[in-house]
Amino acid sequence: MTSLLERLARWTRAVPRALRRIGLLRPLAPDQWLDGDFEHQHRELGYKLFIPARGAGRPRPLLLMLHGCSQDPEDFATGTRMNHVAAELGFLVLYPAQTQKANAGKCWNWFLPQHQQAARGEPALLAALTQAVMQEHGADPARVCVAGLSAGGSMADILGRTHPELFAAVGVHSGLPSGAARDLLSALGAMKNGPGKASGGEVLRPTIVFHGDADETVHPRNGEQVAADAVAGLLAGGDHPPAHEMRGRSEGGRAFTRRTHADARGAVMVEHWLLHGGGHAWAGGSADGSFTDPTGPDASAEMLRFFLSHPMIERTRVR
Repeated sequence: MTSLLERLARWTRAVPRALRRIGLLRPLAPDQWLDGDFEHQHRELGYKLFIPARGAGRPRPLLLMLHGCSQDPEDFATGTRMNHVAAELGFLVLYPAQTQKANAGKCWNWFLPQHQQAARGEPALLAALTQAVMQEHGADPARVCVAGLSAGGSMADILGRTHPELFAAVGVHSGLPSGAARDLLSALGAMKNGPGKASGGEVLRPTIVFHGDADETVHPRNGEQVAADAVAGLLAGGDHPPAHEMRGRSEGGRAFTRRTHADARGAVMVEHWLLHGGGHAWAGGSADGSFTDPTGPDASAEMLRFFLSHPMIERTRVR
């Protein structure tokens, strides 16, 4: 006959396992922070990859994170605190590193025509890297997303347009819309004054935008245009409700306006967060990294929340 002590011992072993299965306790295995190298079309690219312990053994979401000028993966991960949020939600996070050989300021070359096309340049390189990591680490192909800051945000917008079959949703923080520039001179003009009428192709994926209205590096009109392009591409001609606007203040004291655009089913397809008094910095980040605004709101958490609500769908257009 099983004693009470034996039954209690089995119960205390079983409960933690059950709680881990439903996500209430952290798994026993540690998170991983790996280095890697990748080559495509005669160009090499280094990267860092965050692999959370949570979700091991099943396909996990993957986020491609593109740093801004002068940054690197370590700095970007530290400043955005994205790995901290990803560990809780079970996201793989891939951080490619731009080289000074490709750009003296370590910026992604979003402003050059050869890097605004699907089959060549940096879009082709970054898409191929993403696919290689997906295959190696068993990522969920329905939950692959891309986000970035500044030049990285601009390249994220390009990738969402050039590779809608790969990326389910896009996050643009303090970036410019695809097609805003064709060379360095027009890039500087768009950064200072906002984009012109150039178009970088139709937006076919849900998009979340963060931009400070006091950004003196990339004019906030660029964030407005990223959101407007997404609304035009995703909701044009559809029977959908009017935009909803909400004003709030983060725990750190940063006031913001959040404007959302939903489709006919009520699903929010586009979010635009305007950060009042915010400069050229990742909202809700850590002061231990560069270009961060710790006063919030938490752009990393909001982006992952948005991405999880938008798995890949078969249709190329959302109505």
